[in-house]
Amino acid sequence: MGIDCCWWDGVTCDTMTGHVIVVDLSCSGLVGPIHPNTNLFSLCHLQWLNLAYNYFNHPTISSKFGGFANMMHLNLSDSSIVGNFPSEISHLSKLVSLDLSFNFGLRIEMPCLKRLVQNLTHLSELVLDYVNMSSISPNSFMNLSTSLTSLRLFGLSGFDLKGRFPDNIFHLPNLQLLYVGSDSNLTSSLPSQLVNKIPSNVEFLYLSGNLLNGTIPSWVYTIPSLRYLFLEYNQFIGHIGEFQHNSLVSLWLTNNNLRGPLPLSISKLMSLRHLSVFFNNLSGNVESKIFFKLKNLETLEMSNNPLLSLSSFTFATNILPKIFSLQLSSSKIIEIPHFLQIVEYIAYLDLSKNQIKGNILKWFLEVGKDSLFNLNLSYNFLTSVGHLPWKNLGYLDFRSNLLQGPLPVPPLGMSFFSVARNKITRQISSLICNLIFLQHIDLSYNHLSNMIPPCLGNLSDYLIVLDLQSNNLNGTIPTTFAKGCYLRSLKLNGNQLEGSLPQSLVHCRKLEVLDFGNNKINITFPHWLETLPELRVLILRSNNFHGTLRNPKTKFPFPNLRIIDLFHNEFHGHSLTNLFKYLNATMNVSVNKGELKYMGDDYYQDSVTMVMKGFFINLVKIQSPFTTIDFSNNNFKGEIPKVIGELRILKGLNFSHNNLTGCMPQSLGNLTNLEWLDLSSNKLIGEIPIQLVDLTSIF
Repeated sequence: MGIDCCWWDGVTCDTMTGHVIVVDLSCSGLVGPIHPNTNLFSLCHLQWLNLAYNYFNHPTISSKFGGFANMMHLNLSDSSIVGNFPSEISHLSKLVSLDLSFNFGLRIEMPCLKRLVQNLTHLSELVLDYVNMSSISPNSFMNLSTSLTSLRLFGLSGFDLKGRFPDNIFHLPNLQLLYVGSDSNLTSSLPSQLVNKIPSNVEFLYLSGNLLNGTIPSWVYTIPSLRYLFLEYNQFIGHIGEFQHNSLVSLWLTNNNLRGPLPLSISKLMSLRHLSVFFNNLSGNVESKIFFKLKNLETLEMSNNPLLSLSSFTFATNILPKIFSLQLSSSKIIEIPHFLQIVEYIAYLDLSKNQIKGNILKWFLEVGKDSLFNLNLSYNFLTSVGHLPWKNLGYLDFRSNLLQGPLPVPPLGMSFFSVARNKITRQISSLICNLIFLQHIDLSYNHLSNMIPPCLGNLSDYLIVLDLQSNNLNGTIPTTFAKGCYLRSLKLNGNQLEGSLPQSLVHCRKLEVLDFGNNKINITFPHWLETLPELRVLILRSNNFHGTLRNPKTKFPFPNLRIIDLFHNEFHGHSLTNLFKYLNATMNVSVNKGELKYMGDDYYQDSVTMVMKGFFINLVKIQSPFTTIDFSNNNFKGEIPKVIGELRILKGLNFSHNNLTGCMPQSLGNLTNLEWLDLSSNKLIGEIPIQLVDLTSIF
C-alpha cells in the first residue's frame, strides 16, 4: 500500500512523465479470464505488454485490447487463449511486434487477418505459430510484401496449412527470419527465379515439415547473410548445391530425397556448427579433408544414406574437436572413428548398422567419460565390451552384435539398456537392480541362465519394458511387482520358467503385452488377468496350462485384448463359449485405415511370433488393431460358438487339433477381414459355409 507502481516487478514507467509504458507479466502464473474492467485497460500510455506463458483459457478475448493507442509490442504467446481473435487489435496502428504463437485454441478468420495486414503497416515481427488458421488459404499471404514492408520476422508454423506455398513471402524487402512449416501440407516447389528479389539480409530460413518438392533452387545457396537453413522433412530431390558464402551456422536437410555427393563448399563453412543430412540418398566417399577446417562443428548427422561411404573418414585423427552429437549409422564404417580421441565433450554417438568388428579398444572407453549420454553401437560385429565407464550414460544400445562373456552392468543413471541378440552367458547380476531409473531392459536372444533376480520386480516404478525372451532362464517369475507399477511390456518367452504367474502383476495397470510362451508353467488359466485394462497381447503358448475356462468374474473382462495365443497347452472342456466372453475388444473395435499405429514407443518396438497359414512368422511390428486367436493343440470340446461371427476385424483364427464337434457355424462368413483360418484335425461335420468360400481375403 502506498508504494509507487513504477517500483513493481514487471512495470516500467517513463522517466519524464511517470506514465506506465511497460507491463511484463510473463510467466506469472495468471489464471482465468482478463476482465474488461481490469485496471490494465486504463493504462492508456502503455507501449509494451507481455502476458506470455500464463493460463487465461477463456472463450472471449476482450475487445479492449484494441484501445492501447500507443502500443508497440504485444506478446500473448503460450497463454492458453481460446476463441476468436478480436479484430479490434487491428486498430493498434503503431504496433511493431505481435506474438500470438502457441495458443492452440485461438482462431483467426480471414476478415480479421485481412484487417491486421492492412492496418498494422509498421509491423516488424508477426508470429502466428500454432494458432488455428485452418480456414485461411495460403494464398491469403501472397500480398504481405505490399502491405507489411517493414516485416523482419514472420512465423507461420504448426497449423494445417494446405495448398500452394505462398511465394511472395520471399518478396518482403526487410525479411530476416522466416518460419513456415512443421505439420503443414504446403505443396509445390520453391520458386526458382528469385535471385534479384530475395532480401539479401535473410538470416534464418525455416521451411521444415512441409510437402515441398523439386530441387532446392540456386538462390538458396547465394544469400550472403544466411546463417540458419532448415529444409528437413520435405520431398526435395536433386543434388545439394555449392554454397557461395561462408556465413552458414546450421544446415538441416534431413528426410528428403537428395542425392549425389556432399558439396565441397561445406569445407569452407568455418562457422558451421550443425550439419544434418540423414535419411537421404547421398552417395560417394566422404573425405576427412572436408571437415578439417570445421573446428566449431558440434552436430554431424549423416546416417542412413545407403550409397554414402565414410570408411576413410574414420581414420582421421585431427578433426571435429568440438563434436557434441555424431550420428553415422549405416555409413560403411569399419572402425570406431579415430578422431574421437581428441573430442572435448560428446554426448550423443550413433555408429549403429556399420561393420565395426572385434573388441572395443581401450582408448574408446575414455571418450566422453563424463559427458556421453547416448551410445548406439547396435548391428555391428563387436565381440567384447568389458566394463562400462561412462558414468552419465542414459541410453546404451548394443543389440545385434557378437558380444560374449558375462552381462555388463551399466551405470546407475541408465534409462535404456539393450544387449539383445548377442552371445552373452552366465546369470543376470542382481547389481542391475541398483539402476532404479531403468525404463527399458532388453536382454533377449542371449544365453543367460540361472534365475531372474527377484529384485527386478522392484524396478517397476519406472520400468516400462522388460524383455528377457529366448534365454535359458529357469526358476520362477519375480513376485514383487508393487502398486504403481509402470510396466507396459513383459516378455519371458522361450525360457525354462516354472511355477505360477505372479498375481502382483495386477498392480501393473498399464500392461499391454504379456508373453509367457514356451516355458514350463503348470497352472490353470490366470483369470485375474482379465482385470488389466490395457492388455492387448496375451501369449501363453507351449506351456502346461490346464483346466477349463470359467465364466469371467468382472463385468468387462480384457477390455482391450487383441491377440490371444493358447497354442499347445492342456486346456479342455466345453469352455469356448466362456472364452469368447473375454473378447469384447475383438468384437467392438473399429479400424480407421488412415490412422494405423504400431504398439511400442520411440525406444522399443513390440513384436510377436505366431503361426500364420501353417508357418511361424515373427511380426517385428504389431499394428494396434491387429487381432488374432489361436486355441490350437488343446483339448477343447463342443461346437464352435456362433458368436464368433461378431469378431468382425479378426485377421487370423486357429482352432486346429482339438476335439470340436458339430457343424461350422454360418456366422464364420461374417469375418470379412479374415486372412487365415485353420479348423483342421477336429471332429467337425457337415458342409463348409458358402460364405467362407466367398471370402476373398483368405488366401
